[in-house]
Amino acid sequence: MRIPRLALMAGALASLLFAGTAHAATAAPAYKPVLAKNPIYKTGKLGFDTCEEPKVPSGSLDEVKGYLDVVLDCLNAAWEPKIKKAGYAFSKPSLQVITKVGTATGCGKFPEGAQAIYCPGNKKITYLLSWNLVEEPNDLILMLVLAHEYGHHVQHLTGMFKVETRYNGKNEARVLDEARRFELQAECLGGVFIGSVWHSLGRPDTDFTYLVKNGGTGLDLSAIGVKVEGWGEKTHGNASNIGRWLKSGFDTESAGGCNTWTAPKSKVSK
Repeated sequence: MRIPRLALMAGALASLLFAGTAHAATAAPAYKPVLAKNPIYKTGKLGFDTCEEPKVPSGSLDEVKGYLDVVLDCLNAAWEPKIKKAGYAFSKPSLQVITKVGTATGCGKFPEGAQAIYCPGNKKITYLLSWNLVEEPNDLILMLVLAHEYGHHVQHLTGMFKVETRYNGKNEARVLDEARRFELQAECLGGVFIGSVWHSLGRPDTDFTYLVKNGGTGLDLSAIGVKVEGWGEKTHGNASNIGRWLKSGFDTESAGGCNTWTAPKSKVSK
C-alpha cells in the first residue's frame, strides 16, 4: 500500500534525522523456504522491455483508469512467464479504481491513509484516485504504486503472501521484522518491472532517482489487519532501505534481487 505523498515525505524527512546511526550486521531470522528459497528467485531477468504509457494530462478518472489498465496489461505479460517458470499457476488480478475512502474492496472497507491495496481473497487491486496522486499527473508514482501492489500479487501466487497468518504468538520485534521484509519485497518487485521497461518509457533518470531518494511508494499494512497508526517506519522500513530495495529491483530486473527474507536486519531496519 502507499501512504499519500505528504505523509511519505514526512517519513522520509524523519528518517534523515537518524541517517548517521550505525546498524549492527545482524543476520536475518530463519524464515520458511517458501520465503527464503522461493523458486521465483531463480527465474532470471523479467525480460519484458516495452510498456507504452498513456498520457495523463489532467489526471481525470478516465485518464488514470486508462493508464492503469495499460500498465496492468504490461505487468501481466511481464510476470506470467516467470510465475509459470517458477512452477506456479498464473492468474490475473482485477483492478478497481475508486474516488472515496471506505469503498468495499473484498478485504473490508478501503482504509483511510492508503493509496492502493491488494486483497488476496479476490486477487483485486483497489487504487484510490485522490488529489495528491495526480498533483503531478505524469509522476512515475502512478506506475510504481500499481507495480508495488502487483508485487503483492506475485507474492500471493508464489505462496509468499503469508504475513497475515504468521502474527499469532510472535513478539512485536519479530512481527515488525516480518512486516518490513514483506513490504520491502513488494517495493523491490515493483522496481523489477520498472527497470525492465525503463528504456521504453522515455523518461529522464531523475523521475526514478527522485523516488529512490524519497522512499519509494511509502507503505502501509492496514489492509492485512496490521494496525499501523503511529508505527511509521517500524512497519515500513526507513526511507533509505525502501529506496535501496526499489533500486535493487530496478538494477537487477529480477525477483532474485528481491529476497528480503535472507537480508541482514540492517537492510530491513526501521
